[in-house]
Amino acid sequence: MKYRKKPVVVEAVQMMEDMSLPEGVTRATNARDEFAIKTLEGTMHGNSGDWLITGVKGEKYFCKDDIFRMTYEEVKEGEG
Repeated sequence: MKYRKKPVVVEAVQMMEDMSLPEGVTRATNARDEFAIKTLEGTMHGNSGDWLITGVKGEKYFCKDDIFRMTYEEVKEGEG
């Protein structure tokens, strides 16, 4: 069987090494391009260029840029 992901609007921000860190995100190391966030499954690591997604239940997780762009599209004003 095949399944399609239900259309869900999420908040997302692309992580960049010189940005102010979103709530809950820390630097993973002394490097400015490595990030960490605590999740229910443990600490998740991300890199500059990855996306920090806030899911439908408020959960936060990192997603690699190429996967993000294949899975999500921008919601235009008035759509979501």
